Amino acid sequence: MENPAPGILLIAEPFLKDPNFTRTVILLTEHQESGSLGFVLNKPLEYSLEDLVPEAAGLKLPVYSGGPVQTDTLHFLHRYPDLIPGSRRLVDGLSWGGDFEATLSLLRSGELTPEGIRFYIGYSGWSGGQLDAEMEGKTWLTVGASRQVVFHEPASGIWKEALRLMGKEYEIMTNFPIDPQLN
Repeated sequence: MENPAPGILLIAEPFLKDPNFTRTVILLTEHQESGSLGFVLNKPLEYSLEDLVPEAAGLKLPVYSGGPVQTDTLHFLHRYPDLIPGSRRLVDGLSWGGDFEATLSLLRSGELTPEGIRFYIGYSGWSGGQLDAEMEGKTWLTVGASRQVVFHEPASGIWKEALRLMGKEYEIMTNFPIDPQLN
């Protein structure tokens, strides 16, 4: 288990009942005393980028729900830190944000492939000390992020893939029911 920090995955424990975070994996992009921020990786929406951003006409890239906070904002994770100006590197091969107009231009020119970028509406956020309290309550499992998990296809398999990366003792959790009382 890793301590919360940018580039760490938060994996929801199997019985978490909060509908915003049931069986989710969140990539932390910020973790400070004042609060934390990250993006849910495995909640695809029924929109494409061109549906939401007029400047993205012709780019039918999927969009994901990054979390319940500020759902009027658009964010992106990618593996192109050397091509997208203003990117913030999280771990090797994985960056956050950057110049949006340049990103659209690079996508149109084919210099960026859709497999290496994901767009998110909103984010997941915690006030100071809130995530640490959730960690103490064992709400989240943690592991270092990898491109393999962040860009996993299909996105619905990210939770299971993240648990597999943690090892055999965690992989068994992939078969747990969401509500054991229903068995």
